[in-house]
Amino acid sequence: MDELDRQLLDIVQTGFPLCSRPYTELGKQVGIDENEAMSRIRKMRESGIIRRIGANFNAYRLGWVSTLCAAKVSVELMDTFVDVVNKQPGVTHNYERENEFNIWFTLTSRSREEEAVTLEFITRETGVKILNLPASRLYKVKVDFKMSNRKKQADGQPS
Repeated sequence: MDELDRQLLDIVQTGFPLCSRPYTELGKQVGIDENEAMSRIRKMRESGIIRRIGANFNAYRLGWVSTLCAAKVSVELMDTFVDVVNKQPGVTHNYERENEFNIWFTLTSRSREEEAVTLEFITRETGVKILNLPASRLYKVKVDFKMSNRKKQADGQPS
């Protein structure tokens, strides 16, 4: 990844342009054309740097449910477990931690029943038992991972 890729990542995390030509707009923001912006994003998706590009919805307002999950995953099963989890459409985050429970992920589902089916599937496919920690209270924390060396101006736009 070079600095342009990092700048693109900064934008797509929370400011993906909602317009008829989003890659043209992305390119303008970092000084490249539409084709190069598309090509760079495609390469980052193919290499796994970007897992998905999509909207985040308030699951509770839609009548859906979400949960935080933790698992104790051996080094030998790590790649398989992560691959199975990442293929589930409701998984929004999946990360490794230095802890006895070393893999944590969030899952959004239409219902607690659908959630249970998904978690049972992951366990059946991997042999790993999952600790299911549904929220009793909702807290939303916006997290952006600063990737580039560019600074933002007072109006929030990259300089």
